[in-house]
Amino acid sequence: MNMNKLLIATNNKGKVKELQDLLKATGVELVTPAQINLQLDVIEDGKTYAENATKKAIAFAKASRLVSLADDSGLEVDALDGAPGLYSARYSRKPNAIDADRRAYLLQNLKDKPRPWTARFHATIAIAIPEKLWSPTDLLSGVQEQVPSLQIFEGICEGEIVPEERGTGGFGYDPIFLLQGLGKTMAELNMDEKNRLSHRARAVMKAKAVLIQIYDLI
Repeated sequence: MNMNKLLIATNNKGKVKELQDLLKATGVELVTPAQINLQLDVIEDGKTYAENATKKAIAFAKASRLVSLADDSGLEVDALDGAPGLYSARYSRKPNAIDADRRAYLLQNLKDKPRPWTARFHATIAIAIPEKLWSPTDLLSGVQEQVPSLQIFEGICEGEIVPEERGTGGFGYDPIFLLQGLGKTMAELNMDEKNRLSHRARAVMKAKAVLIQIYDLI
């Protein structure tokens, strides 16, 4: 077990890239499931973002014996009573849908709704520490009390859905999500802008201090 590594607990390439950029300033060595030959699919059947993120983080931490960071996120559209929400990654009638299919399906469901189509991106980050990572000495000295073995952080980004795609960056619903007060879609942001403003960035910013604390202790 390498205690100096942090596993980015996702197989989503878009999320991996964003999280790598967001976490590089921590100085922690980041690894992906592919880099450690870990093939793991976790069923996301929780009733909240926190439940799904927690389930993924714990599963990857147990399988890898590495501190693991997972996220669950979704797009909540007010005109659709908060849908697609938890089901954002599976929001389509096509069995093998890609991001473009999900965006098209969302716009189809909104076409008869009055604008603006206010919405928000919601992200929850979960950090799980394998129980056996803590040595008996650590346990006796109260380290585990300083940093619990599971931490949860949330980030929200407000905006609205627009009917035409704009921008070529990002992934998912980014091309049709216009950020509040900015006049740009998420897909029109450069990486530095996205890493300041996105829902995932806001959740990770809260998590950074805890990550630094974890690796200082171990």
